Order: sequence, then C-alpha cells, then structure tokens
Amino acid sequence: MNHRIEHDLLGEREVPMDAYYGVHTLRALENFPISGIPISTYPNMVRALACVKQACAFANRELGLLEDKQADAIVKACEEIRAGKLHSQFVVDVIQGGAGTSTNMNANEVIANRALELLGFERGDYKQLHPLEHVNLSQSTNDAYPTAIKVALQFEIAELIHAMEVLRLAFADKANEFKDILKMGRTQLQDAVPMTLGQEFSTYAVMLEEDQNRLREAALLIREINLGATAIGTGINAHPEYAALACKYLSKVTGISYVTAGNLVEATQDAGAFVQLSGVLKRVAVKLSKVCNDLRLLSSGPRTGLGEINLPAVQAGSSIMPGKVNPVIPEVVNQIAFLVIGNDVTVSFAAESGQLQLNAFEPIIAHSLFDNLIYLRNGCLTLAERCVRGITANHERLKEHMSRSVGIVTALNPFIGYENASSVAKEAYSTNKSVTEIVLERGLLTKEELDEILKPEVLTRPRWIKK
Repeated sequence: MNHRIEHDLLGEREVPMDAYYGVHTLRALENFPISGIPISTYPNMVRALACVKQACAFANRELGLLEDKQADAIVKACEEIRAGKLHSQFVVDVIQGGAGTSTNMNANEVIANRALELLGFERGDYKQLHPLEHVNLSQSTNDAYPTAIKVALQFEIAELIHAMEVLRLAFADKANEFKDILKMGRTQLQDAVPMTLGQEFSTYAVMLEEDQNRLREAALLIREINLGATAIGTGINAHPEYAALACKYLSKVTGISYVTAGNLVEATQDAGAFVQLSGVLKRVAVKLSKVCNDLRLLSSGPRTGLGEINLPAVQAGSSIMPGKVNPVIPEVVNQIAFLVIGNDVTVSFAAESGQLQLNAFEPIIAHSLFDNLIYLRNGCLTLAERCVRGITANHERLKEHMSRSVGIVTALNPFIGYENASSVAKEAYSTNKSVTEIVLERGLLTKEELDEILKPEVLTRPRWIKK
C-alpha cells in the first residue's frame, strides 16, 4: 500500500504512506492552493514551530501531563526539525484561512509521526502518540502559532541586523577611503557648499547604525508572548502553572528571553508589535532606497551625468547599446524597498481587520514580515558585496565640479563680505569664469589666502571668523 487511512471530523482520507503530515495538512493542501509558497520556504518559521512544541512538551512533562517516553520522543523530533530535518514536510501554503490552524496542524502531525517512529511505531498510529492529544497538549493555534511567529521573527531580525552591519562597515570603509576627497555638496539638486566624499559616505554608515538600533527596540516588543492563553486568553484547558513553565522553557530552548503577557486576552487579539516591526522595516527600506538613489545619481553618465563615483560593473547593461553598464545592484535594492513599503500596508490592514478576541489574518502578517526581513537581508548583503566594496572615486570629475562650482563662494563670505560674494557669484554665472579666478582678478584675496581658505580640512568643518 502507498497510503494510510486517517480521519478527522469530516471523515476518512488517504494520506501518502511516506508523508509525515496527516489528514489535517492534506485538507489544507486542497483548500489553499493560493501562492504556491509552502511554509518550508521560511526555515526559521519551521524551526520556531519546533521550538514552541519542544518547550510545551517540557512544560507538560514537568506538570505530569505527558509521560516521559512521549515527551522525550516529541522533544527529539523537535530537535531534529530545528537541525533542518523534515522541513520538506511543512507543505501548507503560507497564505491560508483559519488564523494559522493549518500551519499548527502541519507541525503537530509532522512532529507526532516522527515521534512515533522514534518510539518504534508506524506513522499514523495515533493511539500511541497523537498530534492533538499529545503534541498540541495545553495549546491552541491561537497561542502556539503567534508565539512561533514571534520566535521566527527574532531569528530573522538577528540575521537582518547582521546583514546591515556588513553593509554599514562597507560604507564606513569607503568613508575612510574617501575622507580627503573634496567635492560639492548639493541641496535640491543644486550646488550647495563643499564637503568630502568621505562625509557623504559616512552618512550612509550612520543611517544603518541608527536603524539597527530601531530594529533592536522593535525586537524587544516581540519578546512578549501569549503561550498558555489557549483559545482566547482565558487559559482554558491549561494547567495554572503551564504558561509560566512554557515561557521558561521557550527561553531556554531558543536562548532568547521571553515574557508572558500580563493580559493574555489582550495579547491574543493584539497585533501591535507586528505593526511596530513592519513600520521599522519600512523605515529601513525607505532610507536604503534613498541611499541607492544617491548612488545611481552620483554615478550617472558616466560622461554626461554627474559621474563622481564609479560603481563596479557586474553585467552588461543593454542588448542594443554596446558598452552600456547599468547600476543594477542599487536598482534591485530600490525594488526591494518598494515591496517592503507595500507589505507594510498589507500588515496594517491585516492588523486592523482583526475582530473581537482573535486576529484571523496573522498568516498574511507573517508572510509579509518574513518576506520583508529576508529581502532586506539579502539586499543589504548584495549591495555591500556586489556594489559598495567596489566603488571608486572619479577624482578628475570631482575636481572639475569643484573648480566650476559657484558654491564655494559661500566659504568666502566671512572674508570678502556678502555683497562682494554675491557679485562674484553673479559674474561667475554670467561669464562661466571660476569663483577663484574672479576673486583674484578683483584683488579681493591673494592666491595664498585663497589656498588656505579652500583647504579641504578648513572647508568641511565648523569655523568662526572673528570680525
């Protein structure tokens, strides 16, 4: 036989003999052919489910609700899943009705059937160890599933913060490399005042560090869990000591300190922490996209644009224009940002649309947040390795822009006065002469004085001239 018979409240079904999932998962496969993306696409979510079920087994054993051999088998199965085994058996679609019940059932069945094997029984022999009676003991989808989401988000946030650190260091290295290269700063795409290319790149490093801190703050909110709340937060069918024990063991299993929510009824229906995280991820995306806009603009041309920096050439840019190279890495990060911003809207609507004691739309919240975290992580690593580390300065173009810019006249204000500076600027615009040339012609300053005033270390930091 290539199948086994399992049953649920709707009747009997044939389940493939080699499957670790069961009848509940089978029905979910049929009911939700939506995205074609199984939950195994998010390995951290699968690991998180195993962490939650393992912690619950520890708590139930300590309370005398599970026999030692049953608890040991469940724990061993969970440890294998955490190590990467059986992920292919987590097959339900990430987008599903039922507030995550299908995902929870999928986890219960896979863990139960692997535990049965470890005990020496056949898959599906649920009289010995049952997916719901034993693996799901003292739980409901409504507390186990959101807790697993929060555990998985902690894993994903840590990986994103690491990727952002890789990118931050890449920008910091470039800031140091370019620290003595003078250029014109711009506001509203118009010449402003001088700065160094290193100062320009240092802002990107600082931006990333700020957002890393905001992510750490958002992660703290996700450490509050509702495990032990069961259906709506009243704790029905759970031992009075279960919630505290399950939280303790979850912290031990994951190495992350979790706390049980003070009001489990509120915690079971509230999605505020997810909204907060989504907003921070949108912030990261918006700022990363702005940085990529800058990189594309600064490297534009290269001969008819700004052309102040050179991005590494990573692929041919056109099927019709020979020699064309496009800023494809910043472009792909821009597109990631657009997706993250759109997903933030999805999370907002899903969180707002919950009713009464439960939010039924956590699957799309989880899907959106996981995608945002994973895409941003990959985008940061790609931007660092395939773009930022290979950026070079176009020294000649930068010098040319400096020499032709009228913006340096601002630095001369304290020495020649605003009226003279305005007059010099007007003549420079009308005659296409350089500011320094006009100042020397008028005898407003000597060459030695100009050279001193226009030193990079003088131009690019605060200075007060006593009159």
